[in-house]
Amino acid sequence: RPHVAEWWQPTPTLEEVEADYGVVADGLDSTRAFVVLADDVAIGFIQAYVAVDHHADGWWTDVRDPGVRGIDQFIAEGDRLERGIGTAMIRAFVARLFEDPAVTLVQTDPAPGNARAIRCYEKASFLPVGVVDTPDGPALLMHCPRPAA
Repeated sequence: RPHVAEWWQPTPTLEEVEADYGVVADGLDSTRAFVVLADDVAIGFIQAYVAVDHHADGWWTDVRDPGVRGIDQFIAEGDRLERGIGTAMIRAFVARLFEDPAVTLVQTDPAPGNARAIRCYEKASFLPVGVVDTPDGPALLMHCPRPAA
């Protein structure tokens, strides 16, 4: 969809998505992808991964803490944007991630020009760290620390 493809370039083919999120033969990929439901209707996508597991791909090479989780997501339908759904989805997902005591930090990396995503993450308690270089180009690294007990 245009509102997703604008920030997800190059837009993958269905075959590339299936290969990327299919069953990993060696079982070592830490990425867990989910379809987001609202009233039993699929409205989006969200994923989490262990950041240190992606060093070989050129991602997060400075991260040494195995408790850091990265997240990515999108709302599938453009008419659901700007309604607080993304913020609620991210808050609920991050809360679920922090139920695991091994998770120390959740990070995300929107494009620096994606003001809508950055605003959404800030409303979900993410703080900007700074612009970083990634295999996909510049990104605004944002952190959501584990809430105080």
